[in-house]
Amino acid sequence: MHFKAAVFDGPGTPLAIEELSVESPRFGEVLVRMTASGVCHSDYHVVLGEWGAKFPLVLGHEGAGVIVETGPGVSGLQIGDAVALSWTPSCRRCRYCVSGRPQLCSNAVANAYRNVLPDGTTRLRRNDDQVYSYLSVGSFAEYAVVPESGAVRIADGVDPAIAALVGCAVTTGVGAAINTAPVAPGSTVAVIGAGGVGLSTIMGAALQAPERIIAVDLSDEKLDLARRAGATHTVHARDTDVVEAIKDLTGGDGVDHAFEAIGRAETIEQAYASLAPGGTAVVVGQVPTGVKISIDPMVMSGRELTLTGSNYGSSRPSIDFARILGLHSRGLLPLDLLVDRRIQLQDINTAFDAMGQGTAARTVIEFP
Repeated sequence: MHFKAAVFDGPGTPLAIEELSVESPRFGEVLVRMTASGVCHSDYHVVLGEWGAKFPLVLGHEGAGVIVETGPGVSGLQIGDAVALSWTPSCRRCRYCVSGRPQLCSNAVANAYRNVLPDGTTRLRRNDDQVYSYLSVGSFAEYAVVPESGAVRIADGVDPAIAALVGCAVTTGVGAAINTAPVAPGSTVAVIGAGGVGLSTIMGAALQAPERIIAVDLSDEKLDLARRAGATHTVHARDTDVVEAIKDLTGGDGVDHAFEAIGRAETIEQAYASLAPGGTAVVVGQVPTGVKISIDPMVMSGRELTLTGSNYGSSRPSIDFARILGLHSRGLLPLDLLVDRRIQLQDINTAFDAMGQGTAARTVIEFP
């Protein structure tokens, strides 16, 4: 079968809309007709050359669609199922999966992180050449072959754009605040970065009834969205000492929970420096390869501070996707705020232009 996809041939070149072919799904795989795909900053890291990859590559890992074909051995999904895609397709056998931490799956690290399927190969072809699928998804295309565990059934009738964002940004942000480092009721929270992940973190934190949530960003537009998402206070970072501003808003103490949702050394250090004694800073954003940070271990021990990472919101996609969508349907997670623009596949490069300008919450590609 032939279909259209946005193909990336390496940094310095725009994505090109091309016709590819796809093989039928093999054992434990499904073929998905895409209905929507978010454009995530992790894709942008690859576009900029900040993360390495093999090419040609179909980017996109934040997707939703409908099952149109199942391979041998697939038992939990059937043709016609609406699904949200997970970029950590768990093997369900390694020690991380069986202990309830599928986001750390050894198989996903060995294969999805190399942009191949669990058997180490790809299903996409450009003429006779193989094409890689980003994080075993490749959602910037009309069709994708993914592992069964990478396609999570969702209820019919969910807006595909919302379902797609649950596949990455929403689960990453909400999960950081309720799974990785659960926000305590009555506590104080800072979220640095109010893009798709940061706004989702704010929404997740708001579910926990903290005393205050302080959102930090450089964009007035994003800070307005942050207030609508649940932030009680905002800090414009362009001309402000972020750490001092956060401490001023907390009576000089700092916050109990600080979430960094950008992926920069400077802002990770700001999150850590803004903590009250006994506080926890969570690195949610993804940094370019090779970036290092500096912290004072004497302060860490003396003030009993915690610095931790969060991968995919410490989520269990097979459980958390439905949980998050249920909260959204009840009006407790205003996920519609995240969809800034809806575009067609041929406009994909404009989405990265907007991301580079820092103007969009989330751009979503919709497929006819």
